[in-house]
This record gives sequence, structure tokens and C-alpha cells, in this order.
Amino acid sequence: MRPQEGAEGPDVWRARAMATVPADRAAAEAGVRRAYRLAGLAEPETVVWVDSPRAAVTLIRQLADRGPSVREEVRSVPWARERLRARTELGAAGWSAHWASTGARLWESTRALVDRIRAGVLEDLVGRGTGAEAAEVRLLLVDAVLGQHDAPWLAAFPSDDGPLGALAEVCRSAGWWWPFTRVAVLSERPVALHRDEAGRLDRGDGPALAYPDGFALHAWRGMPVPAAFLAELPSLTPGRIRDEENAELRRVMLEYYGYDRYLADSGARPVHRDETGTLWRIDLPDDEPVVMVEVLNSTPEPDGTRRTYWLRVPPATRTARAGVAWTFGLGAETYAPLRET
Repeated sequence: MRPQEGAEGPDVWRARAMATVPADRAAAEAGVRRAYRLAGLAEPETVVWVDSPRAAVTLIRQLADRGPSVREEVRSVPWARERLRARTELGAAGWSAHWASTGARLWESTRALVDRIRAGVLEDLVGRGTGAEAAEVRLLLVDAVLGQHDAPWLAAFPSDDGPLGALAEVCRSAGWWWPFTRVAVLSERPVALHRDEAGRLDRGDGPALAYPDGFALHAWRGMPVPAAFLAELPSLTPGRIRDEENAELRRVMLEYYGYDRYLADSGARPVHRDETGTLWRIDLPDDEPVVMVEVLNSTPEPDGTRRTYWLRVPPATRTARAGVAWTFGLGAETYAPLRET
């Protein structure tokens, strides 16, 4: 069967990848056992459930009699075989087009989420360690079958009856899982997931990703931040923002506080005015300055007022006209609007 026949759409698989409902444990266990059988292996003697990938890694490190990993047999080999078959049937160009219309549409955002979970588990369990313990945790994280987060590549081969059907069944039903000869360890899905319009982890008032056991990731527009940092955001002051030594965290503070509000509350003074607007600048320690153009909309609102817009521009900007021109991709000398908007 060609991969494109009977395939469910990328939106269906995206919903599975980002699902935050409890696992369907019966369906997931059936899929795991079927994956073993399809690989020519005996079913695992025991299937163990945990509440997060962190809990899975912790448990696996304690299981002395789990047996060797069989990830290669149940996941890597059937996937490689089906991909080769598809490329043979479709040709290189046909396979490329098929992948672009299915799994590729989910790949980047899902891969970024997987990388963040791995980094979060590593940080929680071994901190910034680089020794044997850290290497063991990294290996276990890479050895996971990703369950719901395998959706991008399964989107190209969704078939209940095909060689990848068992893996698709687990993808629909559970989070990450680890197959060993004697034991299979399965993880619950997250209970919360918050992302911005670009698909990055993002939440200003709590964890952006959370699992049932409390394992969580905090992020602001994709940038990892400490939980205590987020708790501080509602009480920010210009002085606290200036005093923050970490430039990346300071930028998060500025985004949350609002650049225009920061300029007003910090006593900033305009550095240039012309008919296009007002240029403002605030110097920050060990970071590039905040430079913005204040522009008054020439078209009145229904109540007769005029809305003010704040446009952040490059630090080297020296005139308001140059700043406004930059937002249109023009030089100051060529920017000459008939009417300011």
C-alpha cells in the first residue's frame, strides 16, 4: 500500500501529539504487546505505568531485571523498512512531496517539545552533571519510543493493519514508552500544555507543560525560565528589570512588562522628534539598548481619540523617521508617506 492511501490528515496527528487527556491504558498496552509480536519477540512479562518521562527514567534506573532494550526491533527496524519501501514505490521526489504534506508539517514543533522534555528530565535528575550518571540518563531518554510524539513520522504511514499499526496505536493512546525484553514502561501524557502562536512553550503564570506527578517545564515564548522567575513577573518594577544580570531573563521581563510602559515608568527621555513620531532610548547594563519609536495614528478612532503605537527598532537608529522607515523595510531617505498611519 502506498503511504498516501487512507492516511489521516496532519491535523489529526497534531492533535494526538499535543493531547493532554489521560492515557487509554488498555489500548496502549495492547499496542505495545502487538509491537513486540510484530517484531518477532515474546510479549513483555510486565507492563508498568508511570506519570511522566522523569518518573520512567527514575524507575528504569532501579530495575535490575528489565533485560536489554528492544527499541531497535520494535521501532527503528519497522520504521526504516517502511520508509525504504515508500521511497522505492514513490521515488525520491514523490517521497519528498509526500513527507512535506504529512509529517513535515508537525516535525519542527514536536521535535522542539521532545528536546525540551529531555532537557527538563536531565536537569531535574542530574542538574548540569556531565559524568557517568548524566550519560546514563541521556541514553535512557534517547532510548524512549515517543508514543504521542512519534506522530510526525507516523502521519506518513497511518495504517492499523500495517507493520507500524501497533506503534500508531500507542501514539493514539499514551505518552513515551520504553521497551525491554522483560518489562515495558509506559508514561502518561501531560495534563497541561500551553504554547504561543509559533508553537513554542509559553505561559506567564504557571507551567507551560505539566505531567500528573508534578514534573513540569516553565517557559516564556519558548525560552526556559525558572518557576520562581514567573512568579515574580506580576510585581516587576523598572529597577528590578535593570538589576537583572541575566540578559535573556531581562528581555523576558521587558516583554512581560511592556516596552512602552517601561519607557514611561523608567523616566526615559526622547532623543529625537520629527513629523513621523518620537524616538526613545533606554540603555541597559550588559545588553543592547531599548530603542522605540512612538507613532500617533493619524486616523481618529470612533470616539475621536488617536491611538499611540510603539515600534521597537534597531539600537543604531538615530531618528524617528529612520525607525519608522525601518519597519517598512525602507531607508529614511526613501520613506515619504502621503499620510501617517
